[in-house]
Amino acid sequence: MDRPGQAVVPGRPYPLGATFDGVGTNFSVFSEVAERVELCLFDASGHETRHALPDETAHIHHGYLSGVGPGQRYGYRVHGPWRPAHGLRCNADKLLLDPYGKAVDGALRWRRSLFGHQPGDELRASRSDSAPAMPRSVVVSPFFDWGNDRPPETPWHKTTVYELHVKGMTARHPGVPEELRGTYAGLGSPAVVDHLLSLGVTAVELQPVHQFVHEQHLVERGLRNYWGYNSICYLAPHADYSSAGSLGQQVQEFKQLVRTMHSAGIEVLLDVVYNHTAEGNHLGPMLSYKGIDNAAYYRLLAEDPRYYVDYTGTGNTLNMRHPHVLQLLMDSLRYWVTEMHVDGFRFDLASALARTLHEVDRLSAFFDIIQQDPVISQVKLIAEPWDVGEGGYQVGNFPPLWSEWNGQYRDCVRDYWRGQDRTLPELASRLTGSSDLYGHNGRKPWASVNFVTCHDGFTLADLVSYNDKHNEENGEDNRDGEDHNRSWNCGVEGATDDAEVLALRRRQVRNLLATLLVSQGVPMISSGDEIGRTQGGNNNAYCQDNETSWLDWERADEDLLEFTRALTALRHEHPVFHRRRWFQGRRLHGAGVSDIAWFSPEGKEMAEQDWQVSFAKSIGVFLNGAELPPSAVLGERLHDDSFFLVLNAHWEAMDFVLPDESFGAVWTYVLDSAREKDAFPSPGSIEVRAGAALAVEARSVVVLTRP
Repeated sequence: MDRPGQAVVPGRPYPLGATFDGVGTNFSVFSEVAERVELCLFDASGHETRHALPDETAHIHHGYLSGVGPGQRYGYRVHGPWRPAHGLRCNADKLLLDPYGKAVDGALRWRRSLFGHQPGDELRASRSDSAPAMPRSVVVSPFFDWGNDRPPETPWHKTTVYELHVKGMTARHPGVPEELRGTYAGLGSPAVVDHLLSLGVTAVELQPVHQFVHEQHLVERGLRNYWGYNSICYLAPHADYSSAGSLGQQVQEFKQLVRTMHSAGIEVLLDVVYNHTAEGNHLGPMLSYKGIDNAAYYRLLAEDPRYYVDYTGTGNTLNMRHPHVLQLLMDSLRYWVTEMHVDGFRFDLASALARTLHEVDRLSAFFDIIQQDPVISQVKLIAEPWDVGEGGYQVGNFPPLWSEWNGQYRDCVRDYWRGQDRTLPELASRLTGSSDLYGHNGRKPWASVNFVTCHDGFTLADLVSYNDKHNEENGEDNRDGEDHNRSWNCGVEGATDDAEVLALRRRQVRNLLATLLVSQGVPMISSGDEIGRTQGGNNNAYCQDNETSWLDWERADEDLLEFTRALTALRHEHPVFHRRRWFQGRRLHGAGVSDIAWFSPEGKEMAEQDWQVSFAKSIGVFLNGAELPPSAVLGERLHDDSFFLVLNAHWEAMDFVLPDESFGAVWTYVLDSAREKDAFPSPGSIEVRAGAALAVEARSVVVLTRP
């Protein structure tokens, strides 16, 4: 297969990957076990030319070819030991993607040749060539006109996150040109940006856009990995989301998306999957890392390195203990910040990244490196603070630099509105930023990323509509996903007809959204919840790349959309809903009333025994806008209106007595979630005096203000 061509000169070991300099391209790849590495160049017809990389520096194999530039397809073949029982899996018959490749062209075709071992014998090497079934890495141009692009740098406490899927957001959007639907360009279209701005979104959190693979078992069932949590190249934007092409155009298109979002004042956060790769376990395919240096890239069982440690439930776990693996992750993060201009990251199964030996170590090498990195330490960092291994649930245990998806917020708020007993004490903590989880090590309320729903689980409309999952279309006999939804029927048992049931469910949606957006911390809205999106009860739609998952804009619930817009506007307008510091629960500055106070339905401040009433499901919350903590942000308001919130999760209507005049003489309605229409009355149109009994409907939220 070796063919004559231009000579390969040694080039440089760094930077790793394929680096075009305007004249030629330097190729560089790490492998501690390789005896020889071949660079494989492909033309448009698939014809392959191989060049041995001529030099090695500190286990980095490198070479330079003049005349090779952007659009060139390439891969590697690694010659070395095949000893699976010892964790060594080199097989030069397998074409390998570049771990540092910045673009990928072509689809993976599931063939037997993709596997490094013989069928039925995992210890014998397969001799079939995998190149015809493999995609190729692509040399890209580093040049892009960023113009006057600047990151919005929205402060954490003013941030509202919107989690979305690049394809699902736009695949059915009538305002997006048909040829752009499902792409980066479609996401950056005016119709989508305007929608985000109308919601008060300050940051979009994109589900994985690193190049990923559709698993064999899904493809064989006619399905795809829609969510994308199956990465293979950490520097390459997923090519299927490009409207312009896959020979580097996906890089340019993604950069344009970021520039567009920034011009609208919206930050771009990436959901990244550095805990595992698409190569699976010892029986999985050989696509990149496994064939380059298996023992360096993956955690292997010490007692039997033929097998992989699996903290992720996907077959493998990346080896954070190896310096070159840490380097790959950090180089990837820095690349997306410095070259792609993204504003932060949400780390999938972040506890798996923290594991140095077996236990989750919150001071692991990965977090230490991020802490001292001058680039990554300055962007937004969000952890999904759990994995599937022993001791993997780590909510509240990440370092001060990090924010976290607050799974306890989700569970508590759901339980409260579901009507569970003994929820008030925890609800009070969740509403005020979860200081019990984050207040012990110098963190602020914005350490808590609050959410009620996310991509993983029921949509908000489905959450209040289904007690059981309906994942039959996933092809796993409905065994996948969360087992049940812990009865939401308790909210509708008194309904007399289907219309009343539907009305009560819509009210529960408004209750959950209202709770989310008046809570301290960082709210995260799951895309489509604001328009009533349903997945038909599928709570694990990871493989549904179809109308099940794509947002149905034609059937958008316009009333719910306007309700959500009004909520986010209320939150952004009033600093008392997004404080930078914790509530103290006492008088500040030596005067006035407390910065926060809690009330029973009788209009009295909650006493210790009130919190212990197991069946209590109603509470009032006074938020003192005149007692905001001092701000270090120039121009930020130091005083605000005060608010009184009433949350009633009881199944019956009730009268809630307002506090005495020391907390406010006259209150006006801001919100009543029991109203199907006009949930936000005209300012000042409805007034209630101190000490009066406020009529609060069953399962509803009322917000009053004292200007």
